[in-house]
Formats: sequence, structure tokens, C-alpha cells
Amino acid sequence: MCDQMQEKLHAVRVILAVLSVVISAVVSGCAGGQERDGGELVEVTEEKVTEDKPKEEAKETKEAGDSGAECGKIRESVPEETGTIYVHVCGEVASPGVYELPAGSRLYEAVAAAGGLLDSAAGERLNQAAEAGDGQQIYVPSREEAALGLTDAPASLGNMPEGMAEDGRISLNTASKEQLMTLSGIGEAKAASIISYREEHGGFQRIEELMEVEGIKEGVFNKVKDQIKI
Repeated sequence: MCDQMQEKLHAVRVILAVLSVVISAVVSGCAGGQERDGGELVEVTEEKVTEDKPKEEAKETKEAGDSGAECGKIRESVPEETGTIYVHVCGEVASPGVYELPAGSRLYEAVAAAGGLLDSAAGERLNQAAEAGDGQQIYVPSREEAALGLTDAPASLGNMPEGMAEDGRISLNTASKEQLMTLSGIGEAKAASIISYREEHGGFQRIEELMEVEGIKEGVFNKVKDQIKI
């Protein structure tokens, strides 16, 4: 009886040992990279992983490319910077010269950059609301020039009318009656007197002689002394 029990126990031990080996083998196979596909165990190899990886990378690259394309569209829709222009402001302004301005600036901004209009400027002859162009010369005429219809910048002394200097001053010795009448405080009568005086005396030798003309005193002279020359 004892012998039979021992034989049974031995058989059970053998069976348990075999089952243990089988279970260990199955567990090791799963840990080694097996997966179930359609109910069958399929071994996952490095070749399969390597084959799938480029596909994922390609997908990521495509998505990044699409994103970059969208950014490109956005960048294209943004207008370029307007840039700057250069203008030459001259004539009756405080600081004539070449100035850099934002593109699209108006003439009044160019005049402001040059220090603004002088008291002698005929600013109304300039369309200050007009847009300034790159390389443009903006000439502000004096009131005397405006009265004579001279609103453009003088190209040279030779192009100036007789009786007027390049700087806009009136010559007492060669100016016409109309030109003399553009001077502050000089009307038709005084202009005629100036012409009579220079004809009688052979011309003016100095501008102070103007006070010797009938009807012209120191007060009038002080008004026009910066506007005249001999």
C-alpha cells in the first residue's frame, strides 16, 4: 500500500515538473517578442519594426511640411515694409536739405522735417497734402516769387527774371515797377519814386540810399532791407 502511494506521488511530481517546464517555455516566448495575430502566435522581428518606422517618420514629415506650407501662405499675405524715400526740401524753409521720410509721406511732413515755413514763405502755393515721391525736390516759393508767378525752384541765375537775384531778393537798380511793388510797404507810388531816383542818380550805390527816396523812411527800409540788393 505504501509503495503504491509513493509511486503515485512520484508520477504527480513528474507531471508537475513537465508542466513547469512547458509554462516556463511559453512565458519566455511571450517575453521574447511574440504577438497574437488572427489567433496565431507571430514572432515580432526587428525587420518588421524597422519597416514600420520609416512610414511613421514619413507621416510626421508630411504633417510638418503641410504646416510649413500654411505658414508660407500666411507670410505671403503679410504686406512688405513700405520703406523710405529721400526728398530735397528747399526755398523758404528753416533748414533746407535732403531728408529721409517714410514712403507715403505728404509734403507737409517734408516741410516739417525741414524746420517748417519761414514768415516770407508762400505756403499756400504748395499743395502740402500731396504725396511726396522718392527723389522729389520740394520748393517753397517766397511771397515775392508767388506774386510774380514764380513757384518753381530756380535752375540757375541765368533763368531768373531781370531784377531778381537767385535768392529771391529784388535789385534796386534793375527791378521793374511790378517787382518793386512786391516789397513790403512799397506801393505803386513808391515804386515809381525808386525808379525815378535811380535814373536821376545813375543807380543805387548801396541799399541804404533807399531812405533818400521820397516817401521812404527808416521804418519802410527796415521792412525791406533783407529783400533787396543793388
